[in-house]
Amino acid sequence: MAPLKIIGAGMGRTGTDSLRIALNTLGYNTHHMKTLNEEGGRAEMFTKAYEHPEEAVDWDYIYEGFDAAIDWPTCAFVEPLMKKYPDAKVILTIRDPDSWYRSMGNTIFRKHEDLKIIPETPRKRMARRIILDGAYHVPGMFEDQEAMKEKFIQNTEWVKKHVPEDRLLIMELGEGWERLCKFLDKPVPDVKYPHVNTTADNHRYTSQVAKQIREAQEAATASAV
Repeated sequence: MAPLKIIGAGMGRTGTDSLRIALNTLGYNTHHMKTLNEEGGRAEMFTKAYEHPEEAVDWDYIYEGFDAAIDWPTCAFVEPLMKKYPDAKVILTIRDPDSWYRSMGNTIFRKHEDLKIIPETPRKRMARRIILDGAYHVPGMFEDQEAMKEKFIQNTEWVKKHVPEDRLLIMELGEGWERLCKFLDKPVPDVKYPHVNTTADNHRYTSQVAKQIREAQEAATASAV
């Protein structure tokens, strides 16, 4: 379906999953960490593009089937994607840096810690490498609160500086349909704006996955005896 019509410049935990559902409601097919297509080596391609930005990337192949892309890993490639898709609009989702850091620590960072028992996969390696420049892999890196918040602030400032105003929408966490639909020239849907992927949702998901993995490991051990 590429080329992309929408590029999301906001980091995770800024309402990106709610935005994903909102964009899909408006008729887009939205790429997100939750909907990343791993087939055909795409996760490995994201990792390679991050580690070797000087090399050419087949973005049309990576985003095949999607016309909007937000959240990680997309937000780590805003500059090359803007050049590749010059007609695409850019949406920057933001929130207070202190609130963002707390949310990251209570969800994504906790998830990575709790689910270390999951076997290594290309998707897992990609997330570990790209999210916050490897903050979940380098010991002590995420715990440096001021450095992490500075990364968040720098991302916001870069986008404001380099994305033309007519291509950019800055959405605060908790906004609804009005400005988004006006920016995209879409009618406002007759449904409530989504509110998903809360901290509580993340905790339930992590607990369920960890339980399933433990049960599978216990069953495998029992059958081997």
